[in-house]
Amino acid sequence: MAMMKPRTLSGFMELLPAPQMQMERMMEILRKTYSLYGFTPLDTPAIESSEVLLAKGGGETEKQIYRFQKGDSDLALRFDLTVPLAKYVAIHYGELSFPFRRYQIGKVYRGERAQRGRFREFYQADIDIIGDGKLDIMNEAEIPAVIYKTFSTMGLKRFQIRVNNRKILNGFYAMQELTEKAGDIMRTVDKLDKIGAEKVSLLLVEDCGLTEEQAAEILRFISITGSNAEVLEQLEAYRGRNEMFDTGLSELAAVTKYLAAFGVPEENFAVDLTIARGLDYYTGTVYETTMLDHPEIGSICSGGRYDNLAEYYIEKQLPGVGISIGLTRLFYVLGEQGLLNPELPTAPADVLLLPMTDDLSAVIALATRLRESGLRTQIYTEQKKFKAKMTYANNLGIPYVVFLGEDEINAGVVACKDMSTGEQTTLSAEDTVARIKAGLAEREKGAVILG
Repeated sequence: MAMMKPRTLSGFMELLPAPQMQMERMMEILRKTYSLYGFTPLDTPAIESSEVLLAKGGGETEKQIYRFQKGDSDLALRFDLTVPLAKYVAIHYGELSFPFRRYQIGKVYRGERAQRGRFREFYQADIDIIGDGKLDIMNEAEIPAVIYKTFSTMGLKRFQIRVNNRKILNGFYAMQELTEKAGDIMRTVDKLDKIGAEKVSLLLVEDCGLTEEQAAEILRFISITGSNAEVLEQLEAYRGRNEMFDTGLSELAAVTKYLAAFGVPEENFAVDLTIARGLDYYTGTVYETTMLDHPEIGSICSGGRYDNLAEYYIEKQLPGVGISIGLTRLFYVLGEQGLLNPELPTAPADVLLLPMTDDLSAVIALATRLRESGLRTQIYTEQKKFKAKMTYANNLGIPYVVFLGEDEINAGVVACKDMSTGEQTTLSAEDTVARIKAGLAEREKGAVILG
C-alpha cells in the first residue's frame, strides 16, 4: 500500500502541545472574566441549515461559507457565533430570562483566501447581552469594561478601546442631507486607518458621489480629537440640529461616564468618531480595540449595539450589544510579535513520578495522593535508562520529578527534584506537596501576554 503524505489544509491551525497550552490559558482567562460579569456559557452546533445561516447574511456571506449537501439537507458550517445566537434565542425565547447574557468560545469557518494571520477555521470569543424589547444604556458601557478587564488580566497594558455611536454619525449625515448615502459613507470612512484621509476623500467623491466640499466637511467632523471630555464638548456644538444626533450624543456621554465608574482608565478608552464598524446592523454604540504599540495588527476586539438580533426568526424585538475577539488571529499575531510569555509553564503535568521498584502499588498510591491534592501527576513506567526518563521530563517542561524506591517507602518519605534549579529534597509526602505547590505558585505569577 502506497504511503500517503499527511498534510494540514491551508488556513487551518494545528498547534504543538506547548503553544496549545498557551492558547488554553487565554481561553481560561476569557471564561473566568466573562463569568465574573454574569455571562452564562453557551455552545451551538457547528453545522446549521444553510437557510438559517443565510437568512441575515446572504450576498458576501454566501460566497464565504462552507456549504454542502447531506442527503436532501442543505447544510453549512457556521461563519460566526452571532447568527447561531440569534437562532438560539428565537427558539428558546420562552425559556430564557432577559436580559440574556451569554459568552461563547468556539470555532467558525470561512472559505476565504487563507493568508498570513487570517484563517479559514478559527476561534471566536463572543459576549452578548440581549434585551426583551429594551436594553439599558449601562450595558453598552459594561461591554468595554469587560474588554478592559479581559486584556488587563491577560497582561496587556498598552491597548485602547475606541468608542463611537452610529446615531451620532447617522444624525450628522442627516444634517448634511446625505442620509441615503450614510451606509456607503460609513463603510468608506471605516477604511481611514488602512488607506489614509486623502484616499478616503477620493473614494467619498468618486464612489459615494459626494462633492469635494461634503467630503471635506465629513473628514473635518471625524477628525475632532482631544480628551474624551474635549471631544464631547466639541460635539455639543452640533446639538439641537438633529434628534438622532442628540440621542447618540447623550448615549455616548453616558457610556463615557459609566466607563470611568467601571474603573476603566481614560488612557485605555477614547471617543473616536472614525469608528463606524462596517456591518450595517450596528445601530448605537460601536467599539474597536487596538494595541497601541502594534497598530499594524488592527482591531483585536470589536462589536457594538444592534436593535434586533433575531428579526429573521421571531417577531419579538430583541435589542442587544456584544463584542467578538478573533482569538486564533490574536494568538497568531501575539506569537509572531514575541508577546506570548515563554516563562509560564506549558507542561501537561506538574509532577513526573518515577518508580524505582518492581511493585508499583506504593507508586500508584502516591500518584493518587498527589492528584487528590490537586497536582497533575504522570507515572512513567517505560523501561528506559534513567537519563532518557529525565530527558522526557525536560522535553515536556515538567517542573518536578519524584522518585520512589524501597528506601523512600521504608522511611515514609519522597525524593523530589526541582527541574529548573536542580535542588533535590527528601521529605514527607505532605511536605513535598507543599513544596511543589509553592514552587508552582511562583511560576504562575507571570501574565500570559508580555504587556
